[in-house]
Amino acid sequence: MSKKIVIGSRGSKLALIYAQIAKDKIIQNTSLNDQDILIEKIVTRGDQVQDVRLSELGGKGLFSNNIEKELQNKKIDIAVHALKDLPAIETKGLIVNTFLERNDPREILITNNNMKLKDLKSNSVIGTSSYRREFQIKNIRNDINCKLIRGNVDTRIKKLNDRLYDAIILSYAGLKCLKLDKKISEIFSTEEIIPSAGQGIIALQCRQNDKDTIALLEKVNHKETYQRANAERNVLKVLEGDCETAIGAHSIIKNNKITLEVELFSLDGSQRFYEKKSSEIENAKKLGKEVGQILKTKSNNVYKK
Repeated sequence: MSKKIVIGSRGSKLALIYAQIAKDKIIQNTSLNDQDILIEKIVTRGDQVQDVRLSELGGKGLFSNNIEKELQNKKIDIAVHALKDLPAIETKGLIVNTFLERNDPREILITNNNMKLKDLKSNSVIGTSSYRREFQIKNIRNDINCKLIRGNVDTRIKKLNDRLYDAIILSYAGLKCLKLDKKISEIFSTEEIIPSAGQGIIALQCRQNDKDTIALLEKVNHKETYQRANAERNVLKVLEGDCETAIGAHSIIKNNKITLEVELFSLDGSQRFYEKKSSEIENAKKLGKEVGQILKTKSNNVYKK
């Protein structure tokens, strides 16, 4: 490639770390060097408006729409996304087919006094912007209150320190990248709290007709993460999951088998639908669709009664 490659990213501290990880990975696996790849900061609607739920503004696409427009208009060549923030249905003309090796997908709790969830006082307030996390927490402690919190990790931790909340729940991967591990009060297993589909995965997106970039990205695609990402994302495609739909989806690969564990909550969180299923790795995409369909049937039957 003779021209410089431009990577587009959100401008948050964490997003720029993800973009740098992607850049470093490309340099490690190709003949390109630091000067060949530029990182471009792009402001997204999701970053601009931080006092209401994403679902009220239009959903997950608020973190990706502006970046995708820059990609479509050929202002950038590669878009970097946290996969969990990317809508499951792909944008026309663009392709998400490259995933870097998954970071830790687990959820963590940060509290003012380094307390565990079970030790928090009744009516304590936990900050989260996710219906999924809210319903999952209530499933463990129904005497806990959840209150909307938006903003980047630093902003959320500051709100906690200012005693606006008793605790906040975040993804482990983000805290690790920001080197804020010491602030963690509790790490939940993926069985205790099933993460968001694709949590801990950095996704790289490009134009569908950009053969040079597609060939470049193939060199950094992590095969196991690719299988896991597709299994989890296909659940969302079947259930038409957006940020208002409370869905947890997590997969593991062991002995050439992929196991997918998914939970779906009703819109008010009062009902939980669960499915766990295994298959051969090569059937990962199909497994995601199967599990999604099973949960769709389970939830439809209940709603019809």
